Amino acid sequence: MSHTKTTGQTPGKAALASFLGSMVEYYDFFIYGSASALVFSHVFFPDAGATTGTLAALATFAVAYIARPIGSFFLGHFGDRIGRKRVLIFTLATMGGSTFLIGCLPSYSVIGVWAPILLVLCRVAQGFSAAGEQSGASSMTLEHSPEGRRGYFTSFTLSGTQAGLVVATLAFIPVAALPTEALYSWGWRVPFWASAIVVVVAMFVRRTLEEPPAFEEMKESQEVVKFPLMVFIRHYWGSFLRIVVCHLYGTISTTVTVFGLGYAVDQWDISRSSMLWTIVISNIGQVVTIPLWARLSDKIGRRPVFAVGALGCAASVFVYFWAITTSNWSLVVFASVLLGSVCYAAPNGVWPSLYAEMFDARVRYTGMAVSTQFANVPQGFLPTIAALMIGTGAFGWVPLAILLAVLCLLAAAAALAGPETAHVPLDQLGHTSRPAAETPAARLTTTI
Repeated sequence: MSHTKTTGQTPGKAALASFLGSMVEYYDFFIYGSASALVFSHVFFPDAGATTGTLAALATFAVAYIARPIGSFFLGHFGDRIGRKRVLIFTLATMGGSTFLIGCLPSYSVIGVWAPILLVLCRVAQGFSAAGEQSGASSMTLEHSPEGRRGYFTSFTLSGTQAGLVVATLAFIPVAALPTEALYSWGWRVPFWASAIVVVVAMFVRRTLEEPPAFEEMKESQEVVKFPLMVFIRHYWGSFLRIVVCHLYGTISTTVTVFGLGYAVDQWDISRSSMLWTIVISNIGQVVTIPLWARLSDKIGRRPVFAVGALGCAASVFVYFWAITTSNWSLVVFASVLLGSVCYAAPNGVWPSLYAEMFDARVRYTGMAVSTQFANVPQGFLPTIAALMIGTGAFGWVPLAILLAVLCLLAAAAALAGPETAHVPLDQLGHTSRPAAETPAARLTTTI
């Protein structure tokens, strides 16, 4: 049985749907990160003191990363059982609704302790939703893509993520420039409310996309398994461990965009607007370079592109933190582009295809969702860990940079440890993780 058929403009349409959906999801996710770094300690934790309030606000950012693994079990299961499209519509609606509600929450001064409690509940909904977005979008786009270009088309999921970060940061630049009283009362709410506009657009595009041929053929031949998670646990634990270690490179993103923002503003007197523009410039660069790196991986393989990018992150993170200590914005922009647009973009553009190609179509959504969301847990806590680790003076950042570099080195090693999948046909992906007797022909009669 072949799962390689594509028709008309379906690969491009799938890539566009993934781009827009991922942009919306991560616009919502990243405006929360910006708000937690700049605003929430004052709005929701005003009695905690400056340092404790900041740590509490960053901790609410981490809450979503605890909810993500839980969401991955549910969303992955239904994505493999009832279809990629239905679950992706659900994730989009959930993220959009919870984000809009955050913008409506009363402050601590109005309803007391209920304010941070409601904030955490909305954040949990964001995390639950995000657990299924990238994995589902990547699975769907991969299964719509022609052979030899899977990496390129699938990478638009992550281009959308970076575009979401750009739009989120641009939304916060005028907000951050508001007078303090306006910022803390109503200004921070506007980006959360604005998310409703892009949710409607992305929902329209996503609803017009068909299920991929691989999933439809599974339904026709009754290959859809009842409990994808059990198949995943039985045959793919090695892929799970490899993804968890590979994904350690992602700690660079949350540390830079959440902790690094506050670190530069609070300790080195770089203006909020300057740092926000730095993030915008770096991520605009990533929107361009991510598909280029992914296209290269279609030619030379996923493993070398991912590993080289992770090694580059390990080195350039030192340049980034050093540049902040100079308080020279031009140097900070250069270091941010080097770290983000050049180095980080390589593993970021390759992982959607690298990870998805570790699984066969029966469990691809589950495998991607569960593996990446457990792998994402360290990312949620790194901003808080960074705030605790950072020292004073010009070299107080060195221990943190060493930690991030070690994590990136481990990610590069894990990428190189497994088989290359870039040139393996779609209907043969994931078979090396299962017993030899379980061939495509045998799977026609295999259900659980």
